Amino acid sequence: MDFALSDRAEDVTGRMWDFMRERVFPAEATYHAWRRERGHDDHGLPPVIEELKAEARSRGLWNLFHHELAGLSNLEYASVAEITGWSPVIAPEVINCGAPDTGNMETLMLFGTPEQKQQWLEPLLAGEIRSGFAMTEPDVASSDARNISTSIVRDGDDYVINGRKWWITGSADERCAIFIVMGKTDPDGPPHRQQSMILVPRDTPGLEIVRHLPVFGYQDQHGHSELRFTDVRVPARNMLAGEGDGFMIAQARLGPGRIHHCMRAIGMAERALALMVKRTQERVAFGRPLAEQGTVREQIALSRIEIDQARLLVLKTADLIDRYGAKGARTEIAAIKVAAPKVCLDVIDRAIQVHGGAGVSDDTPLAEFWAHARTLRIVDGPDAVHIRSVAKEELARERPYAG
Repeated sequence: MDFALSDRAEDVTGRMWDFMRERVFPAEATYHAWRRERGHDDHGLPPVIEELKAEARSRGLWNLFHHELAGLSNLEYASVAEITGWSPVIAPEVINCGAPDTGNMETLMLFGTPEQKQQWLEPLLAGEIRSGFAMTEPDVASSDARNISTSIVRDGDDYVINGRKWWITGSADERCAIFIVMGKTDPDGPPHRQQSMILVPRDTPGLEIVRHLPVFGYQDQHGHSELRFTDVRVPARNMLAGEGDGFMIAQARLGPGRIHHCMRAIGMAERALALMVKRTQERVAFGRPLAEQGTVREQIALSRIEIDQARLLVLKTADLIDRYGAKGARTEIAAIKVAAPKVCLDVIDRAIQVHGGAGVSDDTPLAEFWAHARTLRIVDGPDAVHIRSVAKEELARERPYAG
């Protein structure tokens, strides 16, 4: 494995760091002040985001997530995703690489018809709208997607959708114009052919945004919402791929997306470690700087070791996807989804502890980082599901010697 970046990737990551230091980090205070002034239940967009989007485009830092758009492999984009994780609320969006839009854009690129691409993919690529991915439901254990009960029923030239979804990221933002909805078109079919995905515009009659759900008390700008579909009627041409292709689409969508999530988590961990080191060098306890206390040094060292271990595993996974596709890296994709959020949370927790009361306040980004990172152990499948997958592969693995 050679993880050295190409000249192209070195150039992009260098320009990305310049953008972060010159524009993104200074904008964080402006962004949060705007939201505090209006209250966190207001999901309007702080104007600084559009300013940063224009700046990112002028610097050639736009749609970097996809190899056809930016010329970067999954392995190379991983380093960019890590950099954006240093400012996870702002940086991914302003380079048009935020979730769930990246996954939805990839889905439309792979499975959208020319008409679907023109109507929805083009404005998403331009950063003019945002999108949602509606899979999780409140009434079933959505960790097993076969449980999903939302119905998608053919009626002439239309499909009619009924059901409930929740934790649908991005839907509180009025720029979220389109949802990819997963539901059952054939409840009696084979388990992995019952589900389909269909495009539902936000303004379709019968689609109701019931409420916006906070995460540990935080209401982020884009929000996470509960949706209700009551006799929602959309044209049959809104179907993605074909009936019964829902699982196939989901697997194609989630492989590269987990690289993005995990590398952003590593970026968060790196910033938490940087804050921890700075704090230990500035504060004195028991007559010595915290940085000279043995227990504190252990926390710093463990954080460095664990971050580097997790990064190497994610980079290995990205390299495997580049060479063999998501199917050829399925075990590693499951593994990083467990490993990276755990490391991120552990490092953030140590940084909070070193900061004391300041660590759980809004004076540092650590508390918000922790709330954000904790959700990563649930989104895109909870830890238990991925651990189950890794164990299944391990139990079936052939070994050169088992004596």
